[in-house]
Amino acid sequence: MIFHRALLREFAQLATAVFLSLFLIAITTRLVRLLGQAASGKIPTDAVVAFLGFFALNALPLLLSLTLFVTVLMTLTRSYRDSEMVIWFNAGLSLAAWVRPVLMFALPLVALIAALSMVITPWAVHIGEQYRSRVDARDDVARVEPGVFGESRSRDRVFFVESAGEASGEVRNVFVNSVQHGRTGVMFSRKGLVETAPNGDRFIVMLDGRRYEGVPGEAEYRVMEFERYAARVVAAAGEEPVPTHKSLSTLALLQNPSNANHGELVWRLGIPLSALVLALLAIPLSFVNPRAGRSVNLLFALLAYLVYQNLLSVSEARVAQGTLEFSIGWWLVHAGVIVVLLVLFAQRMTLLRLKLRS
Repeated sequence: MIFHRALLREFAQLATAVFLSLFLIAITTRLVRLLGQAASGKIPTDAVVAFLGFFALNALPLLLSLTLFVTVLMTLTRSYRDSEMVIWFNAGLSLAAWVRPVLMFALPLVALIAALSMVITPWAVHIGEQYRSRVDARDDVARVEPGVFGESRSRDRVFFVESAGEASGEVRNVFVNSVQHGRTGVMFSRKGLVETAPNGDRFIVMLDGRRYEGVPGEAEYRVMEFERYAARVVAAAGEEPVPTHKSLSTLALLQNPSNANHGELVWRLGIPLSALVLALLAIPLSFVNPRAGRSVNLLFALLAYLVYQNLLSVSEARVAQGTLEFSIGWWLVHAGVIVVLLVLFAQRMTLLRLKLRS
């Protein structure tokens, strides 16, 4: 049918543009935050891309859900503004005729959102927590970034390296500030390197340097010059992160019923369900009243989306706290929105019949 093909083609084109816009905004915002953390030494620079990838997988369900809602809403709103709806209505189509093409477009996306929410996102959270644990377990040598002040894992040492030779492994113009037994030590050296002992212990070796040691606020300081200064680097043992309800698989949540796990199930089930309901809700919300202005329905639709998502978050929190049963919490919010959807459909169809009779 020409009507269905035209709508599906426009849905696909607009959805691509909307998703790319939302995805770029989300990724750029997160990238700026990660680069700030890398610049301050909280995370290594080589971990930025990995953390960005984990965030993208975690954000995809909500981005796709919002993309679906905005696509249907904007497409039908444009049809109202360009008077295409009037032509279709006069041709004998009712507002309910838009349900089928919207479902044809929405169901594959809803299936993808469900797969992301139920399977891929928990896996990404689990892998991300393991990766962060390995990053936190890196020793001080692995944390060295040329041109950036770094802090040791134990928070008692600050170091700076001006430049590093990738081939030789040597570093130049090394600065180390450390605190031991209440005394502050500052060391400078022209170059340094990392050595590994036969038993596997790693040492950072500073060559041709000077060490200043004393107590802050006191005038007495010791100054020592050295040709070679070696310090053993202790690598922290990587600990397996404790699984949380966010990182557990959906099957594990079902096998281990608890308030927190049930709350997470409410959220994971709610994302694809809300995406489907929002796609249908966009049909009556797309109605444009020329007397009320072009942006009124868009503002109302945005408010409806925010209220829906907030109610879903409240339902998740209530179930997690044990104040709402899971058997009720997983469908209560969706049922309320579906009632609103049916009321809006009935209202729009009544107004449409009255206009066609007049």
